[in-house]
Amino acid sequence: MKRIKQYIMFGAAALMTASCSDFLDTTPYDALSPSTTWKTEQDAEKFAIGCYSGWEDGGRLLYMDCTSDFGYNNFSWEGYKDLANGNMTQANSGASFYGYTTIRRCNTFLNNVQSIEFADEAVKKDLIAQVRVLRAYKYFIMNWAYGGVPIIDNYDTAEDAQVPRNTEQEVRDFIAKELDECTPDLNKMPAERGRIAKGAALALRMREALYYDDWAMAKQKAEEIIAMGEYDLEDDYLKLFQVAGQDSKETILAVQYIPNTYTLYTIGQMYNNGDGGWSSIVPTYNLVDTYEMKNGMTIDEQGSGYDATHPFKDRDPRLAMSVIYPGADYVKAGGAAAVFNTLDKTINGESNANYMTSADNASKTGLTWNKYLSPITQYADIWKSNACPIVFRYAEVLLTWAEAENELNGPSDEVYKKINKVRERAGMPDVDQAKYATKEALRELIHRERAVEFAGEGLRRADILRWKTADGKMLAEKVLNGRLERRIGTVDASVSDPGLRATITLNPDPTEVLIENRSFQPFHRYFPFSQGDIDKNPKLEQNEGYK
Repeated sequence: MKRIKQYIMFGAAALMTASCSDFLDTTPYDALSPSTTWKTEQDAEKFAIGCYSGWEDGGRLLYMDCTSDFGYNNFSWEGYKDLANGNMTQANSGASFYGYTTIRRCNTFLNNVQSIEFADEAVKKDLIAQVRVLRAYKYFIMNWAYGGVPIIDNYDTAEDAQVPRNTEQEVRDFIAKELDECTPDLNKMPAERGRIAKGAALALRMREALYYDDWAMAKQKAEEIIAMGEYDLEDDYLKLFQVAGQDSKETILAVQYIPNTYTLYTIGQMYNNGDGGWSSIVPTYNLVDTYEMKNGMTIDEQGSGYDATHPFKDRDPRLAMSVIYPGADYVKAGGAAAVFNTLDKTINGESNANYMTSADNASKTGLTWNKYLSPITQYADIWKSNACPIVFRYAEVLLTWAEAENELNGPSDEVYKKINKVRERAGMPDVDQAKYATKEALRELIHRERAVEFAGEGLRRADILRWKTADGKMLAEKVLNGRLERRIGTVDASVSDPGLRATITLNPDPTEVLIENRSFQPFHRYFPFSQGDIDKNPKLEQNEGYK
């Protein structure tokens, strides 16, 4: 299947929306004249492809879990560290999710495409619908991050573009209207990998509804995707995140990158120091502790078999497929098989480049992601990779249906069936229906299942914002307040079982294991607008807590 990124660069050049303008980063001062370009069906196709340029950043998806309890970003200048530890301010706003380049491109396309005649009206409708979904997606990302943003038209001057924020509900209503109107016009499946088709539009509507506890709508859209019959789980969980799995039947939509044409730099930043990476994006032990034992019991249940000195032994197989942990088998740069060791300062008398405090580029948690990184040999150049981070996949559809149905009606055979399908693919036992027989108990399991299934895929922060603890507070107030810690110990590479190679030191010196102190206050539900955003648009009112 051809990939849409092969055409984006030309399409974006045709559209030529300036990304660094004086207002809303959207004014196309150098755009080609509509009188000379909006003439043919081919023109419309090229401009539509231009709307795909930058619609989502694969790097953002990979960094996003660093704003949660499951990830850590060691470098403040990359923009995600302070979004997790609570140090963001108007002057130090961290990574930005606020921008209108794609939206303005989509507006320009939609304002001009109607005048073009197509040989097949259905083709025109599909193209228009694709662009409307792209625009809705960008509004969804900003609305969730900031809680209400301006819904813009096309403006001729900076003064015209200085418009106030719409409310969060108004943006939600706009997104819903756009998606409900345009989804029927979309092709059932995309012509090229990376194109918007009906499944992607339904998945966006589903996720948006889920995030705002609209259980009925989330369930309905999940059912519509299931009824399409076009998607299923990939047999091999790890393959989903490898180059070999990029045409998986499970992937509904992914950001496209290709070698030597449009590449993803972020993959290089994720590898550990010893393999030439920066350890910019690493998992935490908060994630490790979330995985069940392979017998389906949590690590704190009596009789689970969990041993804190060997925490990687007999765990949910997704742990090893998602995280490279101390003692794990992995492939080094160059292709040699090795045992991952971040716990010992020296190995065979030589300094260990991967020891947690050996260098800024060593993983401060002692953990490295396996998703998208394993094996390193799949990439000709880790700094110019063709990894394609997934935006929507079918497992999310199944777990969304299960979560929504449980919230609406409680446990049922069908809820258990959908959860079990995801668990069985990973090699986990079916849900213990006696233990998880109530809505509250099953809710806890669904939350845990979603947490480990999508670890490292950028969904965790949204989940800990929307999920509530027993006292009605955001889960983030519990898991993002306090110390972020590493674990120390030693690795014996001669042991055959990877789960037993690492021996963790219990009751260590607290100063030796501290990575950082984190703080989350209720106003951190939303990110701050940057000073630059407010300077461009003085009518853009700052979120509470950052003024």
